[in-house]
Amino acid sequence: MLGAIIGDIVGSVYEWDNVRRKDFDPLFHPKAFYTDDSICTVAVADALVNQRHPGESLKYWGRRYWENGGWGGMFSRWLLSDSLEPYNSYGNGAAMRVSPAGLLATSEDEAIQLAHHVTEVTHNHPEGMKGGAATALAIYLARAGLDADSIRAAVTKQFGYHLDRTPDDIRPTYRFNESSQETVPQALVCALTATDFEDAIRNAISIGGDSDTVAAIAGGVAEALFGIPEEIAQKGWAYLSDDMRIMLQALYRQPGVRWAGVVR
Repeated sequence: MLGAIIGDIVGSVYEWDNVRRKDFDPLFHPKAFYTDDSICTVAVADALVNQRHPGESLKYWGRRYWENGGWGGMFSRWLLSDSLEPYNSYGNGAAMRVSPAGLLATSEDEAIQLAHHVTEVTHNHPEGMKGGAATALAIYLARAGLDADSIRAAVTKQFGYHLDRTPDDIRPTYRFNESSQETVPQALVCALTATDFEDAIRNAISIGGDSDTVAAIAGGVAEALFGIPEEIAQKGWAYLSDDMRIMLQALYRQPGVRWAGVVR
């Protein structure tokens, strides 16, 4: 979960000003900030840990931090409405917030089930559901100790994503796209071809596009694959409000969920 949040923070300044290289410095830009990606990730954790309706949790956290989010048009209208009905979105918002489901799952089936549970309240289009479930499954499999090649094969078999690429293959032609189908596979490639957590985040930023969301998705998977170096974990932690930190602590105290700062 913290891995997704760190990806969001690092990518926040590059969403509309892509850098398209890995050697940007420093990792955390002085103007970096958390966005709606982090807020929604905290909301999903709250829903799963405290057994809240995911829609109600998203509305609570989204309204609480309304001024901090760069909300998409349809989601913002849903967020401010009284309705809990989904709106058939196939955007990448489901995958960027789903990491708590992958961290809390105790089986492949449960990873997909939990992902569907927190996704269908808004992103009930088949592509939105697919993106959330694929991301959660990748996180679960990484937690279970599978290597990148095995995760790639399992996700491809289950969801049909073309993951046999590298960031170098993607970078030349990739452009900004907020759809799940044009964000999730690219983000998974960035994580599954990385050598460590930071490398995954740098891969994600380097391909351009919707940088904060690509890096949030990649960061959630990379956390489960590699752990997060303590220095990076503490820097990401420092950006968050007290109630966000409390929610992260509550998730990491759940059985089987390891604190993200421990490097595997």
